[in-house]
Amino acid sequence: MSAADDGANRGLGQLVAQATTELSALVHDEIALAKAELRQDARRLGIGGGAIAAAGVLALFSLPVLSFAAAYGIHNLGLGLAWSFLITGGAYLVIAAVLGLLAVAKFKKISKPERTIASAKETAAVLGTVKPHPRPVADTSQTDASVTRSTV
Repeated sequence: MSAADDGANRGLGQLVAQATTELSALVHDEIALAKAELRQDARRLGIGGGAIAAAGVLALFSLPVLSFAAAYGIHNLGLGLAWSFLITGGAYLVIAAVLGLLAVAKFKKISKPERTIASAKETAAVLGTVKPHPRPVADTSQTDASVTRSTV
């Protein structure tokens, strides 16, 4: 028995139900693929966000206390107090800039879900080529003739 014979033996309702089931499974697979790709990007986003948070916390809370300690330590080496504070502030800005660059590098690695997009385009192309099954056209010439006879 061929596939055409099998399709002929099954009813239209069964064929529609099977097509609906397969289409539903396809959509579920597409969603699962998108979730997997977005999960990878979420991890990268978390690392980048953590680096920005660390840079902000470091710059905000430790800067005043450590700045005073470092400036007075440099002052004890023989530099003027103003130069000591300037060197200390510059060092903390360099550290914050390095952490900011690390965050930007992590954010640039985030990409769009290319496998999901390609799979969705492939599915759309396949569904676009599907044509409905042609329906038999009823012979209207006999119906028209019987209508004209009954009206005359």
